[in-house]
Formats: sequence, C-alpha cells, structure tokens
Amino acid sequence: MRQRGVRSGCTGRRISCGIVRRIHCSMVEGRVEVIQWGNDMNKGYWVVAYRKVFDQATVKNYAALLGATLEKFGGRMLVSPTSAVTTHEAGLQQMTVVVEFDSYEIALSAYESDDHKKTLTALGPGVERDFRIAEGV
Repeated sequence: MRQRGVRSGCTGRRISCGIVRRIHCSMVEGRVEVIQWGNDMNKGYWVVAYRKVFDQATVKNYAALLGATLEKFGGRMLVSPTSAVTTHEAGLQQMTVVVEFDSYEIALSAYESDDHKKTLTALGPGVERDFRIAEGV
C-alpha cells in the first residue's frame, strides 16, 4: 500500500510529491505503459540547446541511438536538430531539440535510465549543451 504523498516512480525509486498523482507505470513488452486515473498529469519535456558542436558525426550517432530510448519511454520528438529556429531578444542561434513525454516523471525517468546513460557515452565530449527537463502546465 502506498503512503499518501509518496509514490513509486517508473525507476522503482520513491518520489515525494506535493500533490498525489494517480499514475501507474509498468514495463510491458519493453515499453513503458502509463495508465492514468484522473486528468491531473502534466506532460514532461526535454528542452536541449546545443551551444557548441565539436563533432557532427558524434551528434548523428547519438541521435540514432537515442531513438530506442525515446520509444521505450514514449517520447515524441517535437523539434528535431534540423528544425528551423528563429531567435528573439537575447536568444542565441543554436541547434535546439524538444522531446515530449506523457508526464514530467517519465521525462525524468527516461533521462536517468540506464538506456539513456549508455546513449550519452556515444555523445562523449563532442558537444556542449544546455539540457533542461521541464514540466508542462
């Protein structure tokens, strides 16, 4: 039985929440399936700006490997590395990627997963990037 205000995340670790969200994550055929009871779950986003790319081939290799991790966690690419980006105000012209997940918790779990950690080794020191995980409203 779960304690009020605390629940198990998809990674098996316990996550403390201010608001209890009724989500059940389970592994089904290698893909995270999310069953939601209620409509209080906010989507999660990876927002990545590549400040410097030292080796384009490394980025392409990383992107190819990343697809399997995104699929496993239900991630959807909203802005790809080849998408047009128009900057305003203090914005910098940088390659930008946005990935959407069904929840903020899944976005965190995907980033912290062993699959993604292995994928990151392919990226190595080939880039300098600003990686943020944000919760939608």
